[in-house]
Amino acid sequence: MTRLAPDAYLSALGAESARFRDVLASCDPEARVPACPDWSAADLLWHLATVQRWWGEVVAARPARPEEVEPTRPESHEDLLAAFDAWSADLLAALEGADPAEEAWNWSDDHTVGFILRRQAHEALVHRVDAEQAAGVGSEVDAPLAADGVHECLDVMYGGMPAWGTWEPGEELVRVDVTDTGDAFWVRFGAFSGTDPDSGRSYADEEDVHVVEAPDDPDVDPDVVVDGTAAALDLWLWDRSDDTGIAVAGDPQVLARFRAIVGSPIN
Repeated sequence: MTRLAPDAYLSALGAESARFRDVLASCDPEARVPACPDWSAADLLWHLATVQRWWGEVVAARPARPEEVEPTRPESHEDLLAAFDAWSADLLAALEGADPAEEAWNWSDDHTVGFILRRQAHEALVHRVDAEQAAGVGSEVDAPLAADGVHECLDVMYGGMPAWGTWEPGEELVRVDVTDTGDAFWVRFGAFSGTDPDSGRSYADEEDVHVVEAPDDPDVDPDVVVDGTAAALDLWLWDRSDDTGIAVAGDPQVLARFRAIVGSPIN
């Protein structure tokens, strides 16, 4: 599901990638990345460079999945920047020339170019924030993009389900209100089960949440309401900020369960 126009995602991907690059061009390559303390700024630069390289290759090879070949990491910061410039441009060019509805391999159940376009816009946003935090600078986060990021994080990153899994809905509901855009996202607790055919790992009744439609009955209230601006919520869900600016109300036990789910690392 995409909530913004394809051109909006493409514009965001270009703008966020450019800001990411500009910040890291003048940042100490050894500066630490607060949200990923094992990474230096140079590691962060190489990470997004290789991510954008890979997804550019995926879009270019659509609908087949291309062979993964690990590129050699340049030694100098200048060469890292040059690699990022080339691969970021390749990704943008591939996406500009593709219909979002076209089939393309990806890890979700939405095998379209549009999924990749949306995911990479948010990938660039989150890592732009990482770059700024490493450099000790900051800039605004676009509210409509961040609100879409809240939905994507809840619906795809936490609420997505592989084809080999099953989900049994529970009773409790949380509503996430985005105060500056007027968006409201309802999530329902449930139990996930299944066995990963690749790893062999089994999951039995593991609690998670799925984004659901608002109840038809206007008298149904959520057990918990979480609200904040789009930027505050998006960065909080991605563990790029604390809960300053986030307000909560409702059942403390349900809230604790929700916090435990969204506080877990995203694979």
